[in-house]
Amino acid sequence: MSLEGKTALVSGGSRGIGRAICLQLAAQGVHVGVNYVSNSTAAEETLAAIQKADGTGFITGFDVADSQDVQKKIKEIASEHGGIDILVNNAGITRDGLMARMKDVEWDAVLNTNLKGAFTCSKAVMRGMMKKRWGRIINITSVIGFLGNGGQVNYAAAKAGLVGLTKSMARELAARQVTVNCVAPGYIVTDMTRDLPENIQEMIKAQIPLGTLGTPEDVASATGYLASEESHYMTGQTLHVNGGMYMGN
Repeated sequence: MSLEGKTALVSGGSRGIGRAICLQLAAQGVHVGVNYVSNSTAAEETLAAIQKADGTGFITGFDVADSQDVQKKIKEIASEHGGIDILVNNAGITRDGLMARMKDVEWDAVLNTNLKGAFTCSKAVMRGMMKKRWGRIINITSVIGFLGNGGQVNYAAAKAGLVGLTKSMARELAARQVTVNCVAPGYIVTDMTRDLPENIQEMIKAQIPLGTLGTPEDVASATGYLASEESHYMTGQTLHVNGGMYMGN
């Protein structure tokens, strides 16, 4: 699934699932832009890992929730690297709490980063993709967007919104050979899940037919497929990577 000569931008690419996606795309020959918002050290570690595996990339720091900064930085990236062929909207935050106690600022922060951020980044790259008549936009949603979860109304709404955004964008861009798809991870082994008490981890595993948590590489593999030429006839779709936890459409 070689993508030699293509350039990608992965928002929230410095750690966890984002880092795995960066490494996956680099292994497919993509020149990978590692986006971060605050942890430059983690972004540098990701770039070093890419280079150690004989890949190429660059680091770009901006907040996807800041639409003006997004437009400025993506314009600079496109100018310097010959355009962006693949966009992975992975950046996301949580501000969990029961809806009755949730503050507007907690709702707005999650929607602005997780949903509006994907809209803004996609809008900034789409003209270049349309002009080339080739492009891949991949939105990282979540099983929570399909199942819902108590204490995460903001996160669930944002992730469900990504699916609707994906389908509408797919219809708008298909005529120019730009595909737009989702990957929906279930429970994945990350720094956060590793720190959960063992009994909580076991409760989570009990909800998963395959009986184990996924890895960032599982999500990255699905993303790599959607970025490849092999997926050219897929658009507006969601690939569920959740061990069978959710089996709906």
